[in-house]
Amino acid sequence: MSDFELVTDGLRFPEGPVAMDDGSVVLVEIAEGRITRVQPDGTKDTVAEPGGGPNGAAIGPDGKLYVCNNGGFEYIESDGMLAPHGIAKDYSGGRIERVDLETGEVETLYKSGDFDCVLRGPNDIVFDAHGGFWFTDHGKVNYETRCHDIVGIFYAKADGSHLEEVIFPSNNPNGVGLSPDGKTLYAAETYTCRLMSFNITEPGKVAPDAGPGGPGIPLYRPAGYKFFDSLAVDGEGNICIATIGECGISVVAPDGSLVEFVATDDIFTTNVCFGGPDMRTAWLTLSGTGRLVKMDWPRPGLRLEHNA
Repeated sequence: MSDFELVTDGLRFPEGPVAMDDGSVVLVEIAEGRITRVQPDGTKDTVAEPGGGPNGAAIGPDGKLYVCNNGGFEYIESDGMLAPHGIAKDYSGGRIERVDLETGEVETLYKSGDFDCVLRGPNDIVFDAHGGFWFTDHGKVNYETRCHDIVGIFYAKADGSHLEEVIFPSNNPNGVGLSPDGKTLYAAETYTCRLMSFNITEPGKVAPDAGPGGPGIPLYRPAGYKFFDSLAVDGEGNICIATIGECGISVVAPDGSLVEFVATDDIFTTNVCFGGPDMRTAWLTLSGTGRLVKMDWPRPGLRLEHNA
């Protein structure tokens, strides 16, 4: 297991960490419908309570927090481990929200039905250099009706003027990221445990024939019974994917080779973000046990758009 330091615990399925310049980390607590700021000393402050299931998050061009809200899960808790289990009984719909970090005001930027798009469970988000953002829709599983959503990958403008489903269908995509040059989109599929890459031809567009069956190129898939969650990209272009089941982060080179595996002690290791003065501090969300931890990373992370 890797050497990491506990920042705070007692979180309710934390995800979507964003490293801030003051040393704090803003993250979501999906099971509580809450956005929380964790200070360097581990103290926690509530930023906002949008309800539903706030998931992936990123700072936008206006300095506000853009949040993928999946509408909510049901949960199973056993032996100190919390796990999502299907669509919430009070499912409130998939949406993209914009949150003022100073006031806590929550605004719905996009909802299902806008621009003829269906949003079931928006999951992860990344901004590009052109005023827009990519996000995945992981969809929902309904065990009562035995239904599993067919979903896609979207592109939207931060000003609310454009929403488009660019890639459909997609196999329950979860994590999403961009290469350092902005020319490649990466998406991690949960249940197939595949890392997919897409060639970006212009803002919000991908090459339709990059792979053998469409726009996606299968880049990496590990052996064994594992699932991919969210991801981050480092400064060398490696894709760092939270890997459920194996407990840790799979670091994959742009050519699809495995660079290393960084182990943790939580089966629901769900996300990683980079920050610090030299971008060599990694914060990991250990969601099953409700912890945020940090560790020194062997390479600097990629500084995201709008993270000053």
